[in-house]
Amino acid sequence: MFYKQPLFLIVLLFLNLSSFAQIKVCSWNIENLGASKTDQDIAYMAKTLKDFDIVALQEVVVSAAGAQAVAKLVDELNRKGAQWDYVISDPTSGSAYKAERYAFLWKPSKVKIIGETFLEPTYVEEIEREPYLATFKYGAKEFTLVNFHAKTKKLQPETEIKYFKFFPALYPDKNLVFIGDFNCPQSHTVFFPLRKMGYQSVFVNQKTSLRQKCSNEDCLASEFDNIFYNSKTIAITHLGIIPFYKDFEDLHEARAISDHVPIWFVFTLL
Repeated sequence: MFYKQPLFLIVLLFLNLSSFAQIKVCSWNIENLGASKTDQDIAYMAKTLKDFDIVALQEVVVSAAGAQAVAKLVDELNRKGAQWDYVISDPTSGSAYKAERYAFLWKPSKVKIIGETFLEPTYVEEIEREPYLATFKYGAKEFTLVNFHAKTKKLQPETEIKYFKFFPALYPDKNLVFIGDFNCPQSHTVFFPLRKMGYQSVFVNQKTSLRQKCSNEDCLASEFDNIFYNSKTIAITHLGIIPFYKDFEDLHEARAISDHVPIWFVFTLL
């Protein structure tokens, strides 16, 4: 596989200029993260992710190969100048062929993980792949990432996203941040209840999934990945996607890495 000069280096340089008081978080649906990823693929992912403080991953395969791929990724990250820790969820509780794992990767020099990570059990019957929660501490303040991969668009992901409106009441002491692949645009009415509570989407009208082929240099298909945060407790300072597919000769090669681009944001806790 041939890589061009990495476009993401521009993004990472920008991130390095961010204030040390800010937290840099990335989310990436890395399609079928497991045995299908080569060592070269893993090395490329590590270069892409190394300057973030926390990474939320979706689509880690359930088999042992999924956990092994995450471990390889962390090993590569540890060679990039900072130490990383990670956790991997149990398999989600949906039907076997749709089940997957989530993962969180983070730099303990930047943030601390508080308590146990867990797959949210309350709506396990209603949500195909129940979200994975992890609480992090930065300074004296905490925030909880709700890592989620919704069922596909044709299966109406809004029928499970609608239960997120109950999460702030379920976890009243947690500063929740919903992050991942929703297979649903932020403009959908299913997000209106969260908006009424003060939650905002980091991205608006930002496509994040890859087409099969570019059309007039438009290589992104749908507005699926996003981050929803409480605007009363979090202030966004920077945000963006990493159009990694531009580092490859064509989309076929890029899709060997993933069919989604990484999304990222930098924030401060109010």
